[in-house]
Amino acid sequence: MKKNLVAVKMKSLLFLVLISLSWADHLTDNYTLEHDRIIHIQAENGPRLLVEAEQTKVVSHRGGNVTLPCKFYRDPSTIGSGTHKIRVKWTKLTSDYLKEIDVFVSMGYHKKTYGNYQGRVFLNRGSDNDASLVITDITLEDYGRYKCEVIEGLEDDTAVVALDLQGVVFPYFPRLGRYNLNFHEARQACLDQDSVIASFDQLYDAWRGGLDWCNAGWLSDGSVQYPITKPREPCGGRNTVPGVRNYGFWDKDKSRYDVFCFTSNFNGRFYYLIHPTKLTYDEAVQACLNDGAQIAKVGQMFAAWKLLGYDRCDAGWLADGSVRYPISRPRRRCSPTEAAVRFAGFPDKKHKLYGVYCFRAYN
Repeated sequence: MKKNLVAVKMKSLLFLVLISLSWADHLTDNYTLEHDRIIHIQAENGPRLLVEAEQTKVVSHRGGNVTLPCKFYRDPSTIGSGTHKIRVKWTKLTSDYLKEIDVFVSMGYHKKTYGNYQGRVFLNRGSDNDASLVITDITLEDYGRYKCEVIEGLEDDTAVVALDLQGVVFPYFPRLGRYNLNFHEARQACLDQDSVIASFDQLYDAWRGGLDWCNAGWLSDGSVQYPITKPREPCGGRNTVPGVRNYGFWDKDKSRYDVFCFTSNFNGRFYYLIHPTKLTYDEAVQACLNDGAQIAKVGQMFAAWKLLGYDRCDAGWLADGSVRYPISRPRRRCSPTEAAVRFAGFPDKKHKLYGVYCFRAYN
């Protein structure tokens, strides 16, 4: 009796095992078929439009011309099969990537340019699939990242290209003294000195080039930072590592700091005016006017010093009422330890006498 019962159980167990194996094979077959089907669908409905930039960064300078590369590639099987026109749109990304500024749009014969890009941008059209953007007469404000977007019907793709500018970053504070500018005043202060408020990337590159400044300043993204190449006690501590110190983001209306400005090549002549006598500030302004020029700005002195190697060991008035002089060849009595734009302060405009630096723009 017991043997018969064991035999029945063994047969039942064997039956269940066979059913399980059959069910497992069935599931495996179904999974394989389903998996293959998903891959097949993806292959049929994959991207039919691809946008690429041959370079992710291009470098130019103020007043120059540049081409931001962008090409698009279409599925050969779709070319000529529809009525969709290719739409090319270029935008500029803000430093926080939260906004896009329209630059240029093209679809067929229809083209539109926006803002201060009007009359300065057009598509390169070197080939049928070329959507590269040409920017002429580059301004300081053109610096930044640009997005190329190509649209055909329901298909679209994008590529991002950075436009970098050759130039110089310099720290700035007004006659009122250090830490007296909110963000909006800081931005205007740079514009007044033939420059723009610097970006973090520009400050970082300047730090890598040796810029060391112990006073915190605004940057274009609203952060407050300063570059240190030689750590010391008043500047974050002697035992800290070199780097760009970050104060974080502060109230743009109420918080007050210095500012870091950026400028690039200029189209004109920067020079020290040879004059028989030293001058008050008002006399200096008039002397430049009499010479067919304007009293020079701080940004113009920094550009001449950094980009042209301008060197003069004579202190002179500048437009903001400061007195400075540029030294590219360090020597005794003229910045003996380093090449720099030397700062003599904001003297009394009515009673102190100095030379003057002028700037004559080329038409």
